[in-house]
Amino acid sequence: MSIGRIIETPACVVEGAAWLAARDARMARALELTGPLPLRRRPDGFAQLLSAIVSQQVSVASANAIWGRMQGAGLDDPRVVVRASDDDLRAVGLSRQKIRYARALADARIDYPALRDATNAEVLATLTQVSGIGAWTAEIYAMFSLGRADVFAPGDLALQESARILFDLPARPKERALRQMAADWSPWQSVAARLLWAYYRVAKDREGIS
Repeated sequence: MSIGRIIETPACVVEGAAWLAARDARMARALELTGPLPLRRRPDGFAQLLSAIVSQQVSVASANAIWGRMQGAGLDDPRVVVRASDDDLRAVGLSRQKIRYARALADARIDYPALRDATNAEVLATLTQVSGIGAWTAEIYAMFSLGRADVFAPGDLALQESARILFDLPARPKERALRQMAADWSPWQSVAARLLWAYYRVAKDREGIS
C-alpha cells in the first residue's frame, strides 16, 4: 500500500490548500482569512516523540524549560535515558508518570527510519503501542515529522471547535464525527488540519473564543 504524498515544501501545502478551496467554499473562505498556511515540518526520531511526551499537560514555558534541561543532560538519546536513574530524570523535571513514559519509549526500540516507508496505519499502530503515546501524539508525528499529507487528528479540541465555527454546526463535533468529515478532505487531510488550526486562531481573535 502506498504511503501517499509527502509534504516536503511550502509548495506542497499551497497545492493542498488550493485543492481544498476548490472543493469546498467554506474552506476557500477560511483560506482567504488565514492567508498562506505554515509548512510545520519537524525532524523525526526518538527526540521528537520524547519532546511531545514532555509537553503533555504542562504549559509551553514549562515544557521548553524541562526539554532544555533534558537536552543539556543528553536525555534526548534513548541510550542515555535507559542508563539514567529515576533521580536523574526527576532532576530535570519529569514527573513519575513521564519517567515511566520516557523509559517505555526508550525501551520500545522503534525503527524510526523504517517508519518513513510504513503506511499511515502502520505508523499509528507502532507508535500507540508505546505507553504514553496516544492517537493524537501519533497523528501529529505522522503529519509533521513524517510529512504525511493524508493524516488528521480528529481528537484535537481546536480542530473540533474550528470545524464547528467554520461549518456552522450546532455543537462541537465529536472525534468520530470529525473523522467522517475529514474523509472528504482526503488526500489532503493534513493540510485541512493546518487550515482549521489557522482558522481557529483567526476566529478566536475575531470572536473572543476562549
